[in-house]
Amino acid sequence: MILMIRLINLANLAWLLMALIPGCQQPQSRKVEPAEPAKSGVVSVPSVYETRAKHDPDGIGKFYLGREIAHVMGYQGAGWLERPERIEEERPDEVVAQMNLRPTDVVADIGAGTGYFSFRFAKVVREGKVYAVDVQPEMLSLLEGKQRQLGVSNMTTVRSTETDARLPAGTVDVVFFADVYHEFAYPREMMESIVRALKPGGRVIQIEYRGEDPEVPIKRVHKMTVEQCRREMAAVGLVWKETKNFLPWQHFIVFTR
Repeated sequence: MILMIRLINLANLAWLLMALIPGCQQPQSRKVEPAEPAKSGVVSVPSVYETRAKHDPDGIGKFYLGREIAHVMGYQGAGWLERPERIEEERPDEVVAQMNLRPTDVVADIGAGTGYFSFRFAKVVREGKVYAVDVQPEMLSLLEGKQRQLGVSNMTTVRSTETDARLPAGTVDVVFFADVYHEFAYPREMMESIVRALKPGGRVIQIEYRGEDPEVPIKRVHKMTVEQCRREMAAVGLVWKETKNFLPWQHFIVFTR
């Protein structure tokens, strides 16, 4: 009991010092919430997230490292993922070519949706495997129907949670997400689970609409700058390798473990 009281007093002293020292005050908009449910006798840890009453209507009002998290596109938008214009706008076949996949690679497509990229990966990694990961069971149902129709045997669907990709540890060569990461409700926790799934030297390939370019016709919270992408990946220990800008509207950014 004495130790618990001392811990609480130290925590209160730390917050008091932060309030008194110039430059150390918390933003007025910040709402501190525990990173995990507090347990009896344990001092909770401040969250890496903040909430703001004033925010973009297309965002959820939750911020991570200064960036507002966007609303998730629901399964009702599945048809948009398969729109014919996507071939010209996002050049999926060129994306796959630029990934330099090996036939034996294990690839995880995070936020796979209808499998727009997953099925392309499966054709390349014939001796490997594709994990098609999505948080929405309706999306996975659509993907699995197409998988049965095409007879694709080297693909496994995985229903993730908002905080865990649910991939086997140390098994994945390449993790891929296209226009998905900015919608993660818990990007820190999700990326920590992804890093655990990567093999040493494994790669993360992130495709995002260019936040630096106001001419890109996408809502602001659904775009990201390279600087912000690098900041958030560095937070989980990933190292930036290169950025390729061969796409009309998007960045192709490569990180390594």
